Amino acid sequence: MAAQIFAHKTTALTNPPNYAFTSHRLCRTLHTSTKQPIVLVACGSFNPITYHHLRMFEIAKDFIQQNTNFEILGGYLSPVSDEYKKAGLVSAHHRVNMCTLATEQESSWLMVDSWEALQKYQRTAMVLDHFDYEINTVLGGVSTRDGERDVQIMLLAGSDLIRTMSEPGVWSHDDLDHILGHHGTFVIERTGAALDQVVDSLARWRNNIYPIAQQVQNDVSSTKVRLFFRRGLSVQYLLPAAVIDYIEQNNLYPDDGPCTEKDRGKESESGEADTTSPESSRNVQSTLGTETTSLSN
Repeated sequence: MAAQIFAHKTTALTNPPNYAFTSHRLCRTLHTSTKQPIVLVACGSFNPITYHHLRMFEIAKDFIQQNTNFEILGGYLSPVSDEYKKAGLVSAHHRVNMCTLATEQESSWLMVDSWEALQKYQRTAMVLDHFDYEINTVLGGVSTRDGERDVQIMLLAGSDLIRTMSEPGVWSHDDLDHILGHHGTFVIERTGAALDQVVDSLARWRNNIYPIAQQVQNDVSSTKVRLFFRRGLSVQYLLPAAVIDYIEQNNLYPDDGPCTEKDRGKESESGEADTTSPESSRNVQSTLGTETTSLSN
């Protein structure tokens, strides 16, 4: 079932200095007029971006083409702001550059938007509204044989993120209703993480939540990649070569020398999620002194 579309026009939002919305790969024409046009947006730290992040979009694309009445017009990565203040988070400037290198060299349809990265903390709901405004108000939506139509902006996330949405007090009800009720989300299941109970707890938005199982399990995370860099281990084929070169040229994740007991402990953890939610992590951080992220960070 296609997600319900609401009559809604997003008002203009404040842009960072010298900001320009990226749209060079955005399809402006709907090929099948009976389908609902959508754009996928993944919010995360991308610290650094890995092939798993790129694969998420391809997994979602296959699912959408085979199981829904949606038509994808484009996909965006939106790196979080430096205000996220996560330990080990390199500057937004570098993370945007790494994402741009990855998408430009490894994909024919993905793009990077720096709006979220280059300013103070923005709620996920506000980030999705930003894309809504830029695509539907500024650009005028998508052309069809029957005229212009609005594009639905949908969140692409990992199961870690959707789990935080089911936890009481982590997300505001208004934001959940806006993200899941108005926009909708595709959720890539992580290895060994079934989503049935989580979706049940978000039952009122069930029709706008699309769980997608990974046909080939992939537990590569940015956490593990950073650990490999710190230990001087090879990360070849875990992330694009251009991103590896950029990291080495800018010494972003310095080699810490031999493995320590602390490193071994980190390696045994379940892995952070790379599509992150400042809402969830800040809430947990303030109460427990820890962070919760949401895809494979």
